[in-house]
Amino acid sequence: MTSRRVLISTAVGSLLAAGALGVSAQDAPEMEKCYGIVKAGANDCAGPGHTCQGQAATDADPNEYILLPAGTCDRIAGGEVRE
Repeated sequence: MTSRRVLISTAVGSLLAAGALGVSAQDAPEMEKCYGIVKAGANDCAGPGHTCQGQAATDADPNEYILLPAGTCDRIAGGEVRE
């Protein structure tokens, strides 16, 4: 009887975890690339002269971006949305 309880508990736990993952994916806001406001070393992706996040060399480089919830960049002085 004990191994059956463990099996049932594991199955129920897996279903609950899968359901929680589905809800969080649906609740994720749309994101946009906001250029020109990045602090040095805090960029989200590749830029001129490097291929990884976290490698921006200067503050507010107009060619570096961070991801922000859609509509946020337009509210920040110096921020520019690009595709």
